[in-house]
Amino acid sequence: MTVHGELEVVPAATRSEAAQALKAFTSAYNAADKAYDPALDADRVTGPLGAINQAGLKARQKNHPDGNPDHSPLELTDATYLIPKKAGWPRWFLADTDSNRDQDSGETDSRWLVVFVKSGPGAGWKAAYLSVVAPSRLPAFAKDGDGLARPVTADSAALAVAPEDLSTQYTQYLQKGAPDVFAPGSATSGWRETRRTTRRAGFSYQYIDQPLDSGSFGPLGLETDDGGALVFFSSKHFERQTAAKGLRPPLNADAEALLTGEVESTLTKERVSGQLVYVPKKGSTKDGGKVVLLNRLPGLTAAKGS
Repeated sequence: MTVHGELEVVPAATRSEAAQALKAFTSAYNAADKAYDPALDADRVTGPLGAINQAGLKARQKNHPDGNPDHSPLELTDATYLIPKKAGWPRWFLADTDSNRDQDSGETDSRWLVVFVKSGPGAGWKAAYLSVVAPSRLPAFAKDGDGLARPVTADSAALAVAPEDLSTQYTQYLQKGAPDVFAPGSATSGWRETRRTTRRAGFSYQYIDQPLDSGSFGPLGLETDDGGALVFFSSKHFERQTAAKGLRPPLNADAEALLTGEVESTLTKERVSGQLVYVPKKGSTKDGGKVVLLNRLPGLTAAKGS
């Protein structure tokens, strides 16, 4: 009998494979950060984390060609692996880890959630999403009979918002305030208010938000015990600053390192971000039935002057 691997529903990874992927990513990340060399971890990152990581290293390499004088190795320990079953590719899993970038108790305690994706049988595991969340904000995950995580389909009709719609609805909300499906917070209502109230004499600001939801930037989610889901998704954001005659938009070192064109009267910054949200099940009254944004990791990926 022939078993077709692309059709069989199997665990995305073994626990030893997941542990090796985390170790390899951490090692490559540290080498790249120490040298400020994007080539050293280019084959270990993808998706929004890859876009942010590679652009950031490119900028810092240009500004610090001798490497990172303040390098401190990242350590990711106490890992729990949430591995879903699925058919076909890509396959993925979530590593819930403790980093050495915080204190392990009190208000500053956090968990680093790293999503690893493998695009095909001959490909390596790459980190696509990173979110930093307080342990108290993480919901309990649903498990199947084998103790494995339960994945959520992109078009799930059981949730208040289908994962495949999150990027579009988030960027529409930032632009227009609708659809009003997101709970109030610093990266939702607070961000809209910050944009609305940003003022500087002689300058005007424009913002454009675009969905980013295909390929390695697609949403990935796991079911929670209460029928909701924890979902990672991507988006892209542009900020354009225009100066009045006689003025010039200020340019920091990172933006200058990624700049194309010449800044005369306008500067447009492009950022990619990865979001982690809790999505309640359809009909839930928890958090008013709205999507709760738990973490947003943005990074400057390009800058254009004119």
